[in-house]
Amino acid sequence: MPSSSDPTARQSWIAERRDAAVATFTAKIPAIYQAGIELEPEVAKWAAGRADCPSLFLTGPIGIGKTHSAWQATRQWVHAQFGSDYRGTPVVEIFRSTALFDALRPDAHENSGRALVRHLQKVDLLFIDDLAAARSSAWTQERLYEIFDERYINRRPVLITCDVLPAELAEVVGDRVRSRLAEMCRGGVVLLQGADRRRGAAA
Repeated sequence: MPSSSDPTARQSWIAERRDAAVATFTAKIPAIYQAGIELEPEVAKWAAGRADCPSLFLTGPIGIGKTHSAWQATRQWVHAQFGSDYRGTPVVEIFRSTALFDALRPDAHENSGRALVRHLQKVDLLFIDDLAAARSSAWTQERLYEIFDERYINRRPVLITCDVLPAELAEVVGDRVRSRLAEMCRGGVVLLQGADRRRGAAA
């Protein structure tokens, strides 16, 4: 008979799915960001599911390590989703802002664009890298509004890396998204500081 210290069948089942999910996500991490790094305390707290704010906004100078931190934090976030209240393997979508904005352009295939909006409204975590790097149009801002408004009202988290603060993003994402993003990330904005890591490592 199993002792009280042995994992239950459900715990073992969850652990198997956790390990598979983390391995699958790890395989998607670009090679330059594969190495584990020490996360800032606020970032590590978010990744472990212990932060008060469900969303995370990483900002700071170019080359400081925002993207590397975000990939590794997301990996740890996936791991943390397999707790006692496990409800299924989380769905995470990652986009560089330039690629996302291209996919939302009006000349993209209409059905695929609408399907992408609906999908990104509902995924468990949406990670957008380098948000201020892209140029938007009125059309793109409307699609972003659809995505962020749905996530905002349903408290679905986002992870954003950006060189500027949420309040300074109106020109890129529009006033309505800027307002919602600022609210979603209130208490979850982390300023990374230090030297340009691209001079010696991944950024």
